[in-house]
Amino acid sequence: MTLNRSRKDFPEDFLFGVSTSSYQIEGHRFGGAGSTHWDTFSATPGNVDRAEDGAVACDHYHRWPEDLDLIRDGNFDAYRFSASWARVLPEGRGAPNAEGLDFYDKLVDGMLELGLKPALTLYHWEMPSALSDKGGWTHPDVSKWFADYALVLMDRIGDRVWSTATINEFWCVSWLSHFLGIHAPGVRDIRAASRAIHNVLLAHGRATQAMRGAGHENLGAVFNLEYAVPVDDTVEAAHAAATYDAIFNRTFLGAAFDGTYPEEMLAGLAPHLPAGWEGDMATIRQPLDWVGINYYTRKIIAPVDGPYPALEEVPGPLPKTDMGWEIYPEGLSHFLTHVARTYSGDLPLYVTENGMAGPDVLRDGAVEDTDRIAYLDAHLAAVQDAIARGAPVKGYFAWSLMDNYEWALGYAKRFGLVHVDFHSLERLPKASYHAMARALARP
Repeated sequence: MTLNRSRKDFPEDFLFGVSTSSYQIEGHRFGGAGSTHWDTFSATPGNVDRAEDGAVACDHYHRWPEDLDLIRDGNFDAYRFSASWARVLPEGRGAPNAEGLDFYDKLVDGMLELGLKPALTLYHWEMPSALSDKGGWTHPDVSKWFADYALVLMDRIGDRVWSTATINEFWCVSWLSHFLGIHAPGVRDIRAASRAIHNVLLAHGRATQAMRGAGHENLGAVFNLEYAVPVDDTVEAAHAAATYDAIFNRTFLGAAFDGTYPEEMLAGLAPHLPAGWEGDMATIRQPLDWVGINYYTRKIIAPVDGPYPALEEVPGPLPKTDMGWEIYPEGLSHFLTHVARTYSGDLPLYVTENGMAGPDVLRDGAVEDTDRIAYLDAHLAAVQDAIARGAPVKGYFAWSLMDNYEWALGYAKRFGLVHVDFHSLERLPKASYHAMARALARP
């Protein structure tokens, strides 16, 4: 099976890439990295399927040259990777880890040698345990700690990275992890969630300020967005969907671009925000050079009786991925156009993550993941649609380069274009990888 879209169907300067994150692939036990809250979260029974962790993961720490070759041979232009705060600063503050900085130094140089653009993300969910012990994202000083970390890392590799994002997926860092409790640190507390929301945004703002002050350029942030649909045409369902949209999408976009929080968010969270939060909004609202959008699915929302936010997700009728997520590419086209018109204007937009977990089967030395090829093709068509409607979309990054540690789901879910045997760690490109390589081949 082949993709119906190829490089020639996009603007000449359009970038294609793949994304990964540090804890999911590197192997956190290697190279002097400090403990993270994912190490302790996964060690607590019941938090992660089969109590799996990222101690070895895909051993990208040692196998990175092979992995960069896969990116080059797939005809991709850029590699979106993240750095581990605890690998750079094992205690979150204080003395850097020389081995950790050396690793990212070599990794960036390796990309450049292969003609790949290094797209750095500073934080993809790895809070050092020493800082988590102090409250992590709920601590009033966490934004300062994060800005200091950003400068330590950028002082080493900032002269060679193509782009830098502060935070990956503000909603996951705050709400998913501090209200729903699904991800580390596994907190279920509305006050903690409210403070984490504000502090992660403030960390973004302070780090952006600090990096800009140090002369670094091409700075952005990455927002994960979900299309919220009311379950029916009642006023109550519309309000529930609007509340979901506010918490998931508009809280973070509104703060980053307008310095405001939406009314539906403040209705439930205002009493729990840090005192004087209004004074931080100018710092949060830092000028950006580009915007990243991660998109996977839509959610159908119904109202329920109970405390804020008084809503629930209900199953939808569309085909679903192995995560149980509906496949709704129209939502990607919507957000690319909506974000440009409502928030970011002419700033370049990048689809920084998009992909699917599939029921991949390794048979006769191959993985024929035709469902993933269809998924990618439909979402590339949605990107084309957004461009045709005037959205300044400049690139698309598939999630993910390889199968990896899928957080609380352990190693059970596979998002990769490349199959990983988690015993031998052997890499095997899937049919989707080969389809992308053909589609992206240059004349």
